[in-house]
Amino acid sequence: MRVNRFSGAITAAMLTLSIAGPAAAQELKIGLAAEPSALDPHYHNLTPNIQIATQVFERLADQDKNQAPQPMLAESWKATDDKTWVFNLRKGVKFSDGTDFTAQDVIYSFCRVPKVENSPSSFVVSTRPVDTMTAPDPYTIVITTAAPFPLMPQTVFSVAIMSAKQAGAPVDLKYSKDGCQGVAQWPRTDDFNKLKYAGTGPYKYTQYTPGDRIVMERNDTYWGKKPVWQKVILRPITQAAARVAALLSGDVDFIENPPIQDLPRIEANPTFAIAKGLSNRIIYLHFNYLADSPPGVTGTEGKNPFRDKRVREAISLSIDRDAIVSRIMGGVAVPAAEFLPNPLAGTNPGIKPAKPDLDKAKKLLAEAGYPNGFGLTVGTPNDRYINDAQVAQAAAQMMSRAGLKLQVDAMTSTTFFDKRTKREFGLWLAGWSADTGEMSNSLRALAGTPDPKTGFGTTNPGGYSNKEMDALLTKALTTVDDKQRNSLLAEASRMVMDDYGVIPLHFEVTVWAFKKGLTYEAQVNQYTRPDAIGRQ
Repeated sequence: MRVNRFSGAITAAMLTLSIAGPAAAQELKIGLAAEPSALDPHYHNLTPNIQIATQVFERLADQDKNQAPQPMLAESWKATDDKTWVFNLRKGVKFSDGTDFTAQDVIYSFCRVPKVENSPSSFVVSTRPVDTMTAPDPYTIVITTAAPFPLMPQTVFSVAIMSAKQAGAPVDLKYSKDGCQGVAQWPRTDDFNKLKYAGTGPYKYTQYTPGDRIVMERNDTYWGKKPVWQKVILRPITQAAARVAALLSGDVDFIENPPIQDLPRIEANPTFAIAKGLSNRIIYLHFNYLADSPPGVTGTEGKNPFRDKRVREAISLSIDRDAIVSRIMGGVAVPAAEFLPNPLAGTNPGIKPAKPDLDKAKKLLAEAGYPNGFGLTVGTPNDRYINDAQVAQAAAQMMSRAGLKLQVDAMTSTTFFDKRTKREFGLWLAGWSADTGEMSNSLRALAGTPDPKTGFGTTNPGGYSNKEMDALLTKALTTVDDKQRNSLLAEASRMVMDDYGVIPLHFEVTVWAFKKGLTYEAQVNQYTRPDAIGRQ
């Protein structure tokens, strides 16, 4: 098996606490900070969706806590040449409905990804590199690419595998890059919400009540190590104080993202423990480049000010990232200079976050034709990222000091993502976690010129475009040598940062709190995985 590992891991920043306690019951109750937008594992490339889906719908490859690829439904893999990957599938695996897992399920799942309707953030970025996919036998998948693509083991992690037989797929379904043919009707996202489809994972869904709970029970026919918990109840408790109250009262055993101001109280309580670690989650500001008159922008005589690099630089220079980290995030964050923290693959060693410079920001706005600033509304979720609305408010106040006239429009994440996809913001705050743990993922999704043919720009509804960066990114994606590829990705990242195409703010430090006696290792990708929650 050949596994391409990243240039480094954030091991020094990881902190795991395990505190002994009495044996817990077979039922685990988790308070989620955000509710998944659907149970369809191909619908939305979003952490709340992915972390739950991994428990039911497995992938060819898994990730360890630092996002290095590990065997899963594929026991091993190797590149037989620069454009060909062979995945040897695990035998004896069954879906929770009793059907056998074979190569046909892999082909069907890769075929379905681009067929998902109305995806707010599609997984096609992970299927586009695949030129052909064939199954010489039921337990071998051969993938070819049009150009060398060395990141295939990291990339296949994103594509969940579902049962082709259960979905009624033809037994002779062939993969086609231009669109798989012969399927009368592809599964609807709502079918997954109705628990129609089975996976091969350690758990299976038994109840889904939107806004209230997701219930999973252990898949006793699971091929791998059986999880500790017979039953897991996932409750979306998006209000942070209510989440802590639920933990303290015993209504739940484990919570995500306890409020920063409550951490000292939780840590001082011998009944509870925490785990925390630096994540790859970047919180950033993004612009609407496509609209001639962006929503929420006033006083520019109908012009789009974000098309002027001087305006974008002024916005970046007006923001005091250190102050946001210390005052809003309580020190539980790290100022960001690009999309991923060093030393993850493709980052720039020694790159420093921008320091605020209000005088220069005002000068740049004046040079761009806005000596008196202009009006601007910042869109933000208020229940998706750690202190997201507060961060947006702080950034808005800082931008106001440069002469801009700011308002903040905060809303639930469900509403926010829908409005963002429809480009109803001129400027917005959001977050991104690279599911491959290396720079190409972030660049492709957030900064690549949107193009269905390349799979670039799947989370770039604002339409940022830098053709030189696209070309460099494309070259990096076909560079087999790890050192050379990472150097190209670092250069591409610096291009976006120098262009102020997207404005990075900070990386989240993720925190989990739980009852004494439970154990959890902090995950760089921020996933809350019930199968990884243990007990002492």
